[in-house]
Amino acid sequence: MIFYYVYVLRSLNSDFIYIGFTDNLKRRFKEHNSKLNISTKHYAPFEIIHYEAYRNEKDAKRREEYLKCNRGKTTLKTMLKEYFLKHSSI
Repeated sequence: MIFYYVYVLRSLNSDFIYIGFTDNLKRRFKEHNSKLNISTKHYAPFEIIHYEAYRNEKDAKRREEYLKCNRGKTTLKTMLKEYFLKHSSI
């Protein structure tokens, strides 16, 4: 059974949030923390602060795109309100 994941990472060293998509969350998380991703290598290490699993790839990609837009970032801040109050990001 294949799942597709939309995930949110928070840099442990700076005020940086990354939203991504993958079909292998463990591998992708290791890649980010090993600085193998060009767009995130300067912000490693990371922690996963949220993820969602989807059975359909298009559904997951649609959700990723939404969370990356302004309206989606507002939704994310609302969903994770207590977390962000404690950790003051985005």
